[in-house]
Amino acid sequence: MTTSLEAQQTMQDGQWGVEYTLEPGQTQYHELCHTRVWVTLLEQEWQIRYQRMPEDDDQERWLQRVTIALPDADMNVQRFVRPDRGCQLHYLPAMSSLATVIRPYQPLTIPANSECTIYVGTLLWMRIQAGSKGTHLMELPLADPSLTWVGRTTMEGELCYSAATFARLVLDAVPKRPWRAITPVRIINERQDPLLLERFNLPTPLLSLHRNDRGHLWTPGVTVICETDMNSARLKVDHNLVAAAGRCELVAPAREQTSRGGLIRAYDRIFG
Repeated sequence: MTTSLEAQQTMQDGQWGVEYTLEPGQTQYHELCHTRVWVTLLEQEWQIRYQRMPEDDDQERWLQRVTIALPDADMNVQRFVRPDRGCQLHYLPAMSSLATVIRPYQPLTIPANSECTIYVGTLLWMRIQAGSKGTHLMELPLADPSLTWVGRTTMEGELCYSAATFARLVLDAVPKRPWRAITPVRIINERQDPLLLERFNLPTPLLSLHRNDRGHLWTPGVTVICETDMNSARLKVDHNLVAAAGRCELVAPAREQTSRGGLIRAYDRIFG
């Protein structure tokens, strides 16, 4: 019987945006984050299966391999007619389609007339494209997202994802994972009172994804200015990446475009 360690030794690191090729009858298997993914090519169709792994596994690498072994027949499968005779596969990262409420494990206080930059690691989605034209088949979250409602009432507001974070202030302390994107969030407290940061609404659909020469994924920075009360805070998505990201290439554009200048005036639920 092959042990887990021996199986991992036969696997290679997966990468975003790299072209993989399968032959009919082959399956590409992936392990990343808390998710296992199987993509199978048959003569007339593509098949995709995925399942969650235990969240107590502290995985750091994205592992993949090609095999002729078929996935478990009892697993749910999604089938797609082959759009062309191409055997290519691409996997692209994507930010979530909903804004994400970031909740620090320990609330952070920003004194009056002060500012700080926190580094948030945001979980990504996987887009699967197949064939010679790179036809989009599906996208899936790399962990089960939690949903929350943000608004003044049950009738006024928006549905968002929710994620916990350490809200690290030192970039070197942020774990680098292939399935997470780093977003610098600069918070400027211009009030005469301290600002208690218990949660923060990150506009993930407005953030593009970029990869540096070390393979780390970054988004543009976000700047939040709080002048009087939390409900009147202004948010701006920066045009450029921070210098700490290094030299980067665009991997995926933002799902939605910001207004000219990047200032989001109507985004009045920044702090929940």
